Amino acid sequence: MPTCLVLLAPSANHVYAGEAPELSAAEISLTCPGVQDVRQVAVAGIDYLELDVDDLSQNRLEALSRASASMACFIREGELLRPVALPATDVVDDDLVTIPKYQGKTNEQFTRLLLNVTLASLQGSPAARRDTGERLSVLDPMCGRGTTLTTCWLAGHNGFGVEDDARAVEAMAAHLSTWLRRKRLKHTARTSKVRREGRAIGRRFDAELRLPGAEPLSIGVFTGDTRDSGSLWGRRTFDAIVTDAPYGVVHGSHTGGGKDRSPAALLAEALPVWAGQLRRGGTLGLSWNTHGLSREDLLDLLGEAGLEPLDGPAWSHFSHRVDSSIQRDLAVAVKP
Repeated sequence: MPTCLVLLAPSANHVYAGEAPELSAAEISLTCPGVQDVRQVAVAGIDYLELDVDDLSQNRLEALSRASASMACFIREGELLRPVALPATDVVDDDLVTIPKYQGKTNEQFTRLLLNVTLASLQGSPAARRDTGERLSVLDPMCGRGTTLTTCWLAGHNGFGVEDDARAVEAMAAHLSTWLRRKRLKHTARTSKVRREGRAIGRRFDAELRLPGAEPLSIGVFTGDTRDSGSLWGRRTFDAIVTDAPYGVVHGSHTGGGKDRSPAALLAEALPVWAGQLRRGGTLGLSWNTHGLSREDLLDLLGEAGLEPLDGPAWSHFSHRVDSSIQRDLAVAVKP
């Protein structure tokens, strides 16, 4: 049985870089078929992830290539490392995601990790579509400036969103439109007013990228409250919902006459709405600040919303420090 070593890409965020090996090991264990025991090792003072594999099939190499922090892969042969080419899996250039820099942006590596473990947990028909390479539809109901949505494009999937901050949607639209023009890619991009029952309720941004010999890629975002996501998108359902829950300031709950800085009140209202937007077998992947809501309480909220949380040892390695006030974790649940 060959031993494979994965060299991790550096992270611009030094705090996240220190957490990346454990996070990436947990991610690979969940997303790479046939791999469970992933270990951190050092070779000549350089950190790697080590895993034993039956073989390096194309599917397994593609899964390793998609992992959020993978940079290079080697087969260990005694004291020597033999490089193994990882196939290119990104559908578009990754500067689509990395160019925007702004306060509060979710780390790009973590966004990819959250998307990966959520999509890897799809069941039934959505999982079959994933396995055949068909484009999936992913909703981020608190999408900010669209890091999750553009990460979906990297992975070859369509991204949709809802965002309460109209200026964030304008910034996303400006960046994406400029990027598409600069890359000289065939596309359409436009912002339009949304009217219901004769009155304006917000705006909608839509973009479509037409790549040679492939289905178009789409992004669509409504401005509005995440708790209105179901009414904004109507009867449309999604294969997955992936979101990094804000830490209680921008999207704080307004119930009770004031803004609640804990995500608990907001998520209690929003999760049933989001669950109603998932297809059967679809998955919801959520990251949040555990200082405001314990993992046990979040799993209870997911269950109350009619979802089945995935739990156990494989899911216990994602909690990590962001700063002194944020301890971030993730949870994934399936719609039965």
